[in-house]
Amino acid sequence: MATKSKFTSDVAPGGELHQHVPEKGPHTGEDHLTTNQGIRVSDNQNQLKAGSRGPVLLEDFVLREKIFHFDHERIPERIVHARGTAAHGFFEVYESLAELTKADIFQRPDERTPVFVRFSTVAGGAGSVDTPRDVRGFAVKFYTQEGNWDLVGNNIPVFFIQDAIKFPDLVHAVKMEADRGYPQSATAHDTFWDFISLMPESTHMIMWAMSDRTIPRSLRTMQGFGVHTFRLVNAAGKSTFVKFHWKPTQGLQSTCWDEAVKIAGADPDFHRRDLFEAIDTGNFPEWELGIQAFDQDFADSLPFDVLDPTKIIPEEVLPVRPIGRMVLDRYPDNFFAETEQVAYCPANIVPGVDFTNDPLLQGRLFSYLDTQKSRLGTANFHQLPVNAPKCPVMNFQRDGMMQMAIPKGRTNYEPNGLSEGAEQRPSDEPGPRECPVTGFGTFASADGAEEQGDKLRLRPESFADHYSQARLFFRSLAAPEQAHLAFALVFELSKVGLEHVRTRMLSNLVNVDPSLAKRVAEGLNMAVPPASKSVTPVQDLKLSPALRIIEGPLTPDSIKGRAIGILVADGSDAKTVTALTKQIADAGARAIVIAPRIGGAKLSDGSILKADGQLAGFPSVLVDAVAIALSAEGTKLLLGEAAAIQFVMDAFGHLKAIGHTPAAQPLLDKAGVQPDEGVVALDKTFVEAAAKRYWAREPKLRTLP
Repeated sequence: MATKSKFTSDVAPGGELHQHVPEKGPHTGEDHLTTNQGIRVSDNQNQLKAGSRGPVLLEDFVLREKIFHFDHERIPERIVHARGTAAHGFFEVYESLAELTKADIFQRPDERTPVFVRFSTVAGGAGSVDTPRDVRGFAVKFYTQEGNWDLVGNNIPVFFIQDAIKFPDLVHAVKMEADRGYPQSATAHDTFWDFISLMPESTHMIMWAMSDRTIPRSLRTMQGFGVHTFRLVNAAGKSTFVKFHWKPTQGLQSTCWDEAVKIAGADPDFHRRDLFEAIDTGNFPEWELGIQAFDQDFADSLPFDVLDPTKIIPEEVLPVRPIGRMVLDRYPDNFFAETEQVAYCPANIVPGVDFTNDPLLQGRLFSYLDTQKSRLGTANFHQLPVNAPKCPVMNFQRDGMMQMAIPKGRTNYEPNGLSEGAEQRPSDEPGPRECPVTGFGTFASADGAEEQGDKLRLRPESFADHYSQARLFFRSLAAPEQAHLAFALVFELSKVGLEHVRTRMLSNLVNVDPSLAKRVAEGLNMAVPPASKSVTPVQDLKLSPALRIIEGPLTPDSIKGRAIGILVADGSDAKTVTALTKQIADAGARAIVIAPRIGGAKLSDGSILKADGQLAGFPSVLVDAVAIALSAEGTKLLLGEAAAIQFVMDAFGHLKAIGHTPAAQPLLDKAGVQPDEGVVALDKTFVEAAAKRYWAREPKLRTLP
C-alpha cells in the first residue's frame, strides 16, 4: 500500500491550484533538500525501484540529476598553475597617482577596492603538493569601479623565455615526460634541462628558479611581481613605463631544501593550510604594492631592453615607490566555485593602464582568454560570481552556453535606432553607447611616432644579452644563498641521465660565474667545459643587495605571523608553558602545542593541556621555531621515542631556534644539537631568538657545493 506524501496538492472547484503547507517534521522549511530545479526531495538515500529488490526505474529524475552532476563536476584543470589557493581582500591606495594615471583605482587615498588573489605552483597538477621547488603564481583581480583589472604575475620578476611562441615548448619540457608520465611537479628531469640548456635566454630565470625564492616558507612571505613592463597613462594622455612589485609586510622567508621535502610528506597542503589558518585567526596577510615608474629617456639609458621579460631593473638603479597596500581578510566560501573557477587574464585592464610591446606579454593577451573558454566551457565565464565585475556591465553580447543574464529588448546589435520610431516599446531603448571621453583608449605611441616596419620573425639585438643579469643575480646573493643555488643545480642536474645535457648546461653556467660552474661540476664529478658562445659580451653589473632573502631589506626581525611549536609531555612545568604561550601571543605569533598524544599532557599542576598536534604526525618542519618544555620525567619518556629525537634533530638541522628547559638537555644531546646562539633557555630571549634562522650553523651540518 502506497504511503501518503508529505506534500499534497488539490485543484479547487474554480480550477485554481492550492498548495497545502507541508506537514511539520524535522526536515521541513527553507532548508529542505531540493533538486537543481527546486523540487523538494523526499528520499536522498535510495533509488526508485520497481519493488524493493527490483530494477531501478529510468524515471528517477533525482538519481539522474545527482549522478549527471557528479559525472561532470570536474572541469579541466589549468595546464599550468593548476595547484592553487586563493583569498578575498582589499587594496587601499596611499595617495592620488593622478600625475601618472587616470585609473580610478589610484585617484582617492584610503579608498578600498575589493580583490581576489590566487597563489599557485606552475608545473604540478591540481593534486600535487604545495612545497616543490617551483615558481609561484601571484594573480590579483581588482574589482574596480571601471571594471576588472587582472595583474597576473609570479613571485619571480623575470621569465624563462622572451617570446610567447616558445611558451608551449617550455611547458611541455617542464611537465611530465610524454612517454612515461613523470615526474610530477618537478624540473629535475631530462626534458626540462635539455630545453633550458638550449635556450640561453632562460639563464637568468634559472638562477631565480634554483634559488631559495622557489621554496618559500609561506605564501604570505613571498614577493609578487607583474613581470612585464606596463604603461600608466594619465588624463592628459602622457605615458609612463611601470613595473609592479608586491612586498610582504611579514618579510621574505624561505625553507631549506630538506625541510621543503619533509613538509611535502608531513603536510602536502602546507601552504594552503597556512593561508587559511592565518586568515581564520585574524593574522591577515598583507603586501605593499610598489612601482618602478620611468620614462623613455631612462629606458634608453639602461644596458638592456625594458621590453625584455628576462630582465629586471635593480632597485638600486630605480627604487620602488610604495603606492598602496593589499590585505587578504576572507577565505573563499567554496573552493571550487571561487578558487577553481576564477579566470584571470592579463588583457583585463582599465583606462589608465596599458600594454607595451613586450612579445611575451602580447602572446599572453591572447592565450589566457582562449584557455578560459576551454576550461570553463562557455564564453559566459565572466558571469560566474568570482569573475563578475562589481560595476555595471552593459553591452549587446547575447546567448551562448550557460547564459546567466536575461537581456531585455529587441536589439542585440549596435548602433541601433529603434528608440526613434513612433512604435517603439519602452523595453526597446537603444541601450549603451561608446564613450570616447571615459572609455578605454589604447596609448598610440611615444611622440606620435608610428610603429611600422617589415614583417619579420626576428628578435631585436637589444634582447641578446642572456648572461649579465644572471651573473648580477647570483653575485648579489648572500653566501648561504649562493651555496643553496649551487646545491639546487647539482641536485637537479644529477637527475638528468643525458651527460651531454649536463655538459651543455655547465657551459652556460661558466658565462654566469666560473666559480658557480666549478662548484656544480665538482658536485656532479664532471670537468668544467669551455663557456658556451655568447652573442654579446657578458657585463659585470653593479650588485643588488635588494635581491637577497638572507640579510636583505625584507629579512624579518620578529616572529609576527609565525607558528612556534611547544613540545610538552606529562610533567611539563605549567608556569613555564603558560608564560611562554603568552610571550609568543604578545609577539603576534601562534603557539602550537605538540604532545606524544593528541589528548594532551598532564602538567605539573595537575591540569591537562590539550595538544594541537600529535608528535608522530606533527614534525618540527611545520613550525618556525621550537620550544622543548620538558620535565625530567617527560625527557626520559621521549628519549626512547624516535619522533621526538627527529623533531629536535630537524629543528637544529633546518637552522631554527631551539629553546629548552634544563631538564630537556639529554634529548638535545641525543639529537646531536650543538650549542650556538640559536639554542637558548626558555626565557625572554627565546622569542627574540625565534625570529632568525642560524645560517652560520649550516656548514657544520651538511656538505654544500
